Amino acid sequence: MYMDFVSIFSIPLGTFGTTEIVVIVILALLLFGGKKIPELMKGLGTGLKEFKKASEDEKDSESEVKKEKK
Repeated sequence: MYMDFVSIFSIPLGTFGTTEIVVIVILALLLFGGKKIPELMKGLGTGLKEFKKASEDEKDSESEVKKEKK
């Protein structure tokens, strides 16, 4: 019974069709405008790059600590 309830009301991820993507793009254009979207994407890209760099630095420092403990 519980599984039926969950499967009926859950939102499956990864099933975006063409119509949904077009609606999202139109809403983004209406909300932010054509000039602001490239600035937002640039900021998002910069943030992702900094996050990757920080996570790689964290991995490197963890491996150095493990080496020192041995």
